[in-house]
Amino acid sequence: MAGMSNEASASPAMRVEKDALGEVPVPAERLWGAQTERSIHNFPIGVDRFRWGRAVIRAFGVLKKCAAIANGELGELSAGKVALITRAAQEVIDGRLDAEFPLVVFQTGSGTQSNMNANEVIANRAIELAGGVIGSKKPIHPNDDVNRGQSSNDTFPGVMHIATVAELDHRLLPALERLRATLDAKAQAFAGVVMIGRTHLQDATPVTLGQVISGWVAQIDDARMAIGYARAGLMPLALGGTAVGTGLNAHPRFGEAVAAAIADETGVPFVTAPNKFAALSAHDAIVNVSAALRTLGGAMMKIANDVRWHASGPRAGLGEITIPDNEPGSSIMPGKINPTQCEALTMVAVRVFGNDAAVAFAGSQGNFQLNVYKPVMLQGVLESIELLGDAIDSFDQRCAQGIEPDLVRIRQNVERSLMLVTALNPHIGYENAAKIALAAHRKGTSLRDAALELGLVSAEDFDRWVDPAAMTRPG
Repeated sequence: MAGMSNEASASPAMRVEKDALGEVPVPAERLWGAQTERSIHNFPIGVDRFRWGRAVIRAFGVLKKCAAIANGELGELSAGKVALITRAAQEVIDGRLDAEFPLVVFQTGSGTQSNMNANEVIANRAIELAGGVIGSKKPIHPNDDVNRGQSSNDTFPGVMHIATVAELDHRLLPALERLRATLDAKAQAFAGVVMIGRTHLQDATPVTLGQVISGWVAQIDDARMAIGYARAGLMPLALGGTAVGTGLNAHPRFGEAVAAAIADETGVPFVTAPNKFAALSAHDAIVNVSAALRTLGGAMMKIANDVRWHASGPRAGLGEITIPDNEPGSSIMPGKINPTQCEALTMVAVRVFGNDAAVAFAGSQGNFQLNVYKPVMLQGVLESIELLGDAIDSFDQRCAQGIEPDLVRIRQNVERSLMLVTALNPHIGYENAAKIALAAHRKGTSLRDAALELGLVSAEDFDRWVDPAAMTRPG
């Protein structure tokens, strides 16, 4: 076979399997077959970094188990074959056969090699369970039995949806809820801490630290809502469409039956896609998930940057909040501590933006009855979910939970702010108030001193009207 070494072919630890193109030497101890072995040699691209992870392998196990159950219910597979396939597929689900899935993301755009990898592993493990000879394709055939009623063109989209929902539900959304709870508690705890607001990176009217953090909580809520909406779009499955969406070689009720079985297996209300042509040729649902992840990434960028700006200093910056000291921050400056969790989270956001660009472009490249960018779309979305989940949890535990206000610094900044003069507008007018602010700024005095010197307001009225806490409320 092209690309295979003579040493591998002659090795006594190899067995010979056959596919449509001929004989293929396969490591004797492995459960995969000819097509998987060909892919290993034909796609040596990013081997150490882009192998499928647990979520995808598990999704293949779920799909193949449920396909066998559906085919058994429809009379397409015997009870004996269903039992063998489901036993082997359950081992895939449980993670017992992960080493048998060596393939990388960069393969054929339909994910055919990964689908056949799953078919071969499950078939050979089923043969082994039956006491047969691995590679014999008896009593279980990878194509005729494990892949019954399926094509890579409709199974891989199913894996995309199953894996993405599982990672959203078990990795990202719980982390997001934990960070939300942390920040919501902080918003309530700091509701009475009056600080100076800022617009255009310049001093503005007062806000409370609780109000600032409540804005972050609202951003998380909005991002969570967008993710939930996109997740709902993953419920329809392409299974039953086979190669081009017509359902050729699949039982007419296979799509409904396998979707129901997957719903039972996962506890997620998957359904059969109403239009299989769209389900194979376009992956708008995955694109929408990626876009929602990008929105979350943008929110995390805003929150992390706000935190590090408010914590900047500690003496020559804003220094209005403190965050945990996690590690030394400089190899040359003793005692320096950096906002590393903020920086890590912002870098993750940048990566998510890049993944989204790749997913969006790949999603636009469906031609006729098939989009052939499926693996890279799935990899991009799953990486974004993984990175966001991990980074959000780390930011929560090592930064957000330790946020505290520096009350002395906050009070100093409020008292020095020129924009408190805004409270005088209703009483002396915008132009007179501006005169006070500019005079105070140019002479380096307080607003109160400038107002009294200009004779535009009495001391009693100034103290009554310029109340920073009152300025954080309407009216």
